[in-house]
Amino acid sequence: MSLLLNRQSFGKSENAGNALSKEDAHNLLIEWVPNARLRLHMQQVGHLMKCWAHEKENLSDAKQWHWEMAGLLHDADWDQWPTEHCKRIIEELENRNVDPEILHAIASHGPVYFGVEPVSAMDKMLYAFDELSGLIHAYSLMRPNGYEGMDLKGVKKRLKEKSFAANVSRDDIQDACNRASILMDDLISFIIPRQASVVGF
Repeated sequence: MSLLLNRQSFGKSENAGNALSKEDAHNLLIEWVPNARLRLHMQQVGHLMKCWAHEKENLSDAKQWHWEMAGLLHDADWDQWPTEHCKRIIEELENRNVDPEILHAIASHGPVYFGVEPVSAMDKMLYAFDELSGLIHAYSLMRPNGYEGMDLKGVKKRLKEKSFAANVSRDDIQDACNRASILMDDLISFIIPRQASVVGF
């Protein structure tokens, strides 16, 4: 099965600056993603994207929402249409006249799978947060106190255990860090306290 999107251009330039309202984005999430665990993952990645846009990029509230929305909806079609992953959500958002930058971030969150290279800071950080966020959450589920007391050393130990969260690609995580010019230790330390605050719905 190939998930290659077979294109590099997404959306229309005249839609630059457009995003779904928060209400519409959350309604789409609920409608498209019945799996609560996947929905939580997407909310966690969305929150991390917002935090990074605010704390590291110093972006406006509107731009922070663009980053958050990319994270919130990046896996929206995985639950019901895994063989059309990325393709279906991008087409849906194109039909809703969403900013091409948001679409490109979603299209490039797995370059080896979708065939689209992360270019912008938004692209690179969505790719960087995606797999690592999932592994860290999986680790929280096996700890008696969840995220409380979680530290860098514990996460790195789990990363080295190939049998733990085996579906999480360590190669993708390292590649994403390299592309974003971020040390993995720094990214893990950023994720833990911020992701801990997301409880989902």
